[in-house]
Amino acid sequence: MKIPVNAADPATVGTAAEFAPVVTSTLADPELALDPSATAYDVAIGELGRLVSAWRRHEPGARLGHDPEELHQLRVTTRRIDATLGLFKHQLPPSLVRARKTTKAVLRSLGAARDLDVELSELNHYCEGLPEHESAAAEPLRARLESERARARGRMIRALDSEPTRRWLETLTFAAAERGTADHGDRAIEVMPERVRRRFRKLRKSVNKLRAKSSMEDYHQVRRRAKQLRYATECGAVMFGRPADELLKALRRLQDRLGAHQDAYMAQKRLAALAADPASGLPPATLFLMGRLAEQNAQLTARARATVSRSWRKVRGKRWRALRARLAQLADAAAANGTLATARDAENVVAAAVDVTPPTTPQSSAPEFRPVKH
Repeated sequence: MKIPVNAADPATVGTAAEFAPVVTSTLADPELALDPSATAYDVAIGELGRLVSAWRRHEPGARLGHDPEELHQLRVTTRRIDATLGLFKHQLPPSLVRARKTTKAVLRSLGAARDLDVELSELNHYCEGLPEHESAAAEPLRARLESERARARGRMIRALDSEPTRRWLETLTFAAAERGTADHGDRAIEVMPERVRRRFRKLRKSVNKLRAKSSMEDYHQVRRRAKQLRYATECGAVMFGRPADELLKALRRLQDRLGAHQDAYMAQKRLAALAADPASGLPPATLFLMGRLAEQNAQLTARARATVSRSWRKVRGKRWRALRARLAQLADAAAANGTLATARDAENVVAAAVDVTPPTTPQSSAPEFRPVKH
């Protein structure tokens, strides 16, 4: 099920819990994205403003802990804030660039609690198909994971309440409120194509380094690069048009497979650490069940690794070639006559990218409706 969302109206975003409101990127402001005179600074500040709003929506629920999805969305929002600060580090003021250090600290505190949410969910799912006497053997493990999650959530709450985190959020909020108050140079049509190309090259380099015995860190690096390319593409999706939509579908599939790999690996590590801890006090039946669960995770990890190359072929194939052609078209328009294209040249190229006629009056531009996706 997909819900059409008026991306220009923040009040309509995220009306269903199963969809992530933080993935629409600059689609939340289609008029800005379609404006050939919009600067990269405009795009970055607009994105940060939307992400700060998403943070404020999800923080209360993440603190309460009743719905694990709220913590997941808060973590995704924070990750996107970090990606935006990195993507536009040359266009943003130093105070915002320095905020990345705190962003990463916030991510660590959220990630520890979220990982345990995932592991408890997977344990519950695994036990659903077990006979009652075998399912009972999982109770000591569940109690141990719940205890660890409680401690992780306590650390998370303290991190959210800390002065550095509140000051970080105030800095982002203030920056978003400053949107449109200054001319910050580089146009988005000049900056975005090269940013996407650069992130694709980094992803390709990471994939090419993978070998049969590559470490988890190598695969995690590929996943990080895939996310960076995805976020950069989403920031310019309205400008890039349909080729961006097609590439994003393939990137999501790649991320899903690498995500399954990561989750299974982390579960294996935790189970191994618990089994090796003489102070854990886990009974033999629970240790036996943990071994079976670890084996299932190992099989899942192997399947995830086996599908990465196939998923990568779909990213780097015709989908990337189509987007690369669109990026070249935009870059040529921006560099026409040895300097910059005229506003009309740029507007025509951007309009072609999204298959619309350049508006002749401000009233003719209508907000775009798009489904919100994970």
